[in-house]
Parts: sequence; structure tokens; C-alpha cells
Amino acid sequence: MQRHAPFRFQTRIRFIDTDASGRIHYTAMFRYFESAELEYMRALGLLYGTAGIALPRVHVECDFVLAIVYDDLVDIEVCLTKLGRSSIRLDFRTLKGEELAARGAVVIVCMDKKTQRAVELPAEFRKVLAAELRDQPA
Repeated sequence: MQRHAPFRFQTRIRFIDTDASGRIHYTAMFRYFESAELEYMRALGLLYGTAGIALPRVHVECDFVLAIVYDDLVDIEVCLTKLGRSSIRLDFRTLKGEELAARGAVVIVCMDKKTQRAVELPAEFRKVLAAELRDQPA
């Protein structure tokens, strides 16, 4: 049920994020996913830092399909594919040109900072995110 095109964030791969093979270090891809996530949320008018809650990542995954190297210009697509009571799942596709280079996902839980327990997503987040929910990309 795709409502509209995925959010796209464009960036260039930094030298510091590559390993001895000249490819992006596998852990660095998650920083690029997070940068895309933050810009996606900003575009929706949602800023992290709501008093009393934290948004830790409880699951991350990434599959590399093509080599991603220093100075590659990539587009990272972000889609919200799951909206739970206290969690969300974001799926990512990293594109070099129009070719799929990597795909991944992040599950984020809304947590009370004091109790360190999961709590419901704030109503304002849920309302905005519900309009963004879509099926997983192919």
C-alpha cells in the first residue's frame, strides 16, 4: 500500500568510513542509515529529544549487494514499515545511481528514561507516523 515515494537522503561516502579493502566499513552503514532517518523525521516535523523518553535501537540489519567505496554518491531511501504500540521499524535502501547497493532495517523502541521500560509512542509521533506506514519495499 505505497502511498507515495520513499523519503530520499543523498550523501557522499567519507574516506574515514572505509576499511582496508577500500569499501565502506560495515558498521559505518548504520551511521548513514541514522543520518537518513533523522532527516526523514525532520521532514515529517518530528524531532527526537521529547522529554522523558529515549528511542534506543533494539535491532539492526544490513545486507550489502554492491561495493560502496570512498566518494560514492548514494541515495538512501527510508520507509516506515511497522508501527507498533511502542516501536517502529524503518527499512532502508542504499542506491548507487539507480542500482541497489545495500538494504537494511532498524527497529526503534520508545522507552521511559526513568524506568528503562518500553512505553507507548507519544500521540503526536503516532499520528504523523500512521500516515507514513507502508508495505515493505521489494
